[in-house]
Amino acid sequence: MHPSNLTIALAGNPNSGKTTIFNNITGTRQKVGNWPGVTVAKKEGRIHKYGYDLKIIDLPGTYSLTPFSIEEIVARNYILDERPDVVVDIIDASNLERSLYLATQLRELDCKVLFVLNMADLARTRGTKIDGDKLSQLLDVPVVFTVGNKNEGIEVLLKQAIKLAETDIKTPKKRHVNYSKDIENAIIRLQQFIEEKTDGTTPYNTRWTSIKLLEDDKIIKERILKSANDFGLEILQTTQALRKHLEQRFDDDPQIVMTDERYGFIAGIIKEIQTTSTKQRVDVSRNIDLVLTNRFLGFPIFLFFIWAMFQLTFTLGTYPMDWIDAGVGWVSVTLDGLLPDSLVKALLLDGIIAGVGSVIVFLPNILILFFCIALFEDTGYMSRSAFLMDKIMHLIGLHGKSFIPMLMGFGCNVPAIMATRTLESEKDRILTILITPFMSCSAKLPVYIILAGAFFGIRAGTVIFAIYLLGIILSIITGRLFRSTLLRGADAPFVMELPPYRVPMLKSLLIHMWDRSKLFLKKMGKVILIGSIIIWALSAFPRNVSYSIDYDSKINRVITSYTAQLDAADESTKPQIEKEKDAELFAVEKARQAEHAEKSFIGRIGKISAPLFAPLGIDWRGGVALLTGFVAKEIVVSTLGVLHAVGVEDTSEALASALHAAGMTPLSALSMMVFVLLYLPCLASIAAIRRETGSYKWMSFSIAYSTTVAWIMAFIVYQGGKLLGYS
Repeated sequence: MHPSNLTIALAGNPNSGKTTIFNNITGTRQKVGNWPGVTVAKKEGRIHKYGYDLKIIDLPGTYSLTPFSIEEIVARNYILDERPDVVVDIIDASNLERSLYLATQLRELDCKVLFVLNMADLARTRGTKIDGDKLSQLLDVPVVFTVGNKNEGIEVLLKQAIKLAETDIKTPKKRHVNYSKDIENAIIRLQQFIEEKTDGTTPYNTRWTSIKLLEDDKIIKERILKSANDFGLEILQTTQALRKHLEQRFDDDPQIVMTDERYGFIAGIIKEIQTTSTKQRVDVSRNIDLVLTNRFLGFPIFLFFIWAMFQLTFTLGTYPMDWIDAGVGWVSVTLDGLLPDSLVKALLLDGIIAGVGSVIVFLPNILILFFCIALFEDTGYMSRSAFLMDKIMHLIGLHGKSFIPMLMGFGCNVPAIMATRTLESEKDRILTILITPFMSCSAKLPVYIILAGAFFGIRAGTVIFAIYLLGIILSIITGRLFRSTLLRGADAPFVMELPPYRVPMLKSLLIHMWDRSKLFLKKMGKVILIGSIIIWALSAFPRNVSYSIDYDSKINRVITSYTAQLDAADESTKPQIEKEKDAELFAVEKARQAEHAEKSFIGRIGKISAPLFAPLGIDWRGGVALLTGFVAKEIVVSTLGVLHAVGVEDTSEALASALHAAGMTPLSALSMMVFVLLYLPCLASIAAIRRETGSYKWMSFSIAYSTTVAWIMAFIVYQGGKLLGYS
């Protein structure tokens, strides 16, 4: 590698502040994807600093390098196979004993390691003092202190990492954990045997390889069989003999014994370098949890936070939404005046701008929603919500850990479905996947905003909250039903780490918000644009239809009538007459467009599907919009915009007016919102269900079940509301 190019990998426990430090270093210069072959998120950032081009890799959070979970395998494989120039271990200084376990495993690897004691301010607040110089001497590893959420120590971290990368030193022997005599003898014997048989051609450091083999590491065993050729089986047989000897000696599995000895080593280190003040310190997180996780207050507070999130999304988002709305309207009016009447003009105004413009106005609402979700995550409240939901989730045979993918579903169902991989039980995974689509994703939010805003006024935020709450309730009922029928099984045990509360960094919140919102913008340029053009084409053709009345003659009669009135009127009344004339001409033109849409290809499709949606109070336009929502839920709004010929004016207000004019009522709007909440997931979510369950059967079942539930619930809402006298 060129000397000016360095790769720095950030490792650490979950909730150690690793991602905050990564965001501080890289800012918005990040690339997010998946690691090859797995759905675990891969974050990579590039910066130029101190004359070096630095590639920063944010490894998945992990408690150890023992390959139990996908995250641990990804983190370890990257360090072993990609060999970054420096591995930076982000250590939670306020929870040193737990964090040092991963640190001791990294020390055993043949790589350059830098220890970063993060959240040093929190440790000081708790009366804990850590001697960083002594820790560095004892472990022979450079140590720096940081406060990630205040951006303190980041420059020192980078300088130290670069210095370490450029230092030409070998990993010293004293960095190794000194195990008990029997363990050390077994390690040395196996190490010598491997070196003798392979002539040092093993892919990894032989001492580390020996330790992993004695711990019965399946991945290392497979690699030894592949790399050691004829001697691989011999090495594994020797390993098994040594493991058997250790089991007889300790009456326990060697892996457990070695883990205990690592923790003993850590306990000795902590006694040397950490002192705790006898003065009692206030544990802020514990005091906050006395309220937020209280058995009586916790759940109502959680519901209030969710309600406040959607109320804020609707009310605060109204202002920038109006600005974008006005901008889209201005572009439409300007192009309408500049371009001559033609098919291209119709495509541009009634197809692209009406379709995409009617969705892009909701970008501020999406940004606010994702900002709130990032706030829950970065403050530590997301884990509390899973803890609070644990008892409720047990009603359906799941545990609080399953609620985290469901909460992620508020943002997007695709990563939420992928997140079920962290669940240990296959039945738990499938059950969580089946109920997650009932959690209303951000793609459905524009539909709620346009309908709730048009028909429920100041109560729109509360109505949207009720829709989301309905999704949660139905997911619980569905889970209970499936757990007692299709997916019988015992409850899995649940232990959830509750990280300390932290003041989130605005920069980190904005990066998280933007990362997720980029997906929405990408849809604007791909799925929604293409979908809007297709919908416009289906509604614009055939061009020549047989109208029930002669609209041109009607327009001429209106013009003639008002011309006579204008000629006879004085100057003071002419503006009012002109306004009435424009309104009547607009109404005639709207009537012509409505009849054309009804007799177009999409109108014919709508007429066929109309009987299916009529009992729900949804007209043929709404039915067509729901059918197109199979591709992406945002297209529901753009389809309504195209079908109602909204394109040359203030789009969202015009669409709301058009919905009123088309006969939609608050009750039918609520029915449509319920149907959008529950019916079949979008195309991407269906593909994720197929991939994660590995079954077309479960994918088809999810489509059929969710759509059936959607129709039944929308029917109950509409017909029940009519019986109660609502409209």
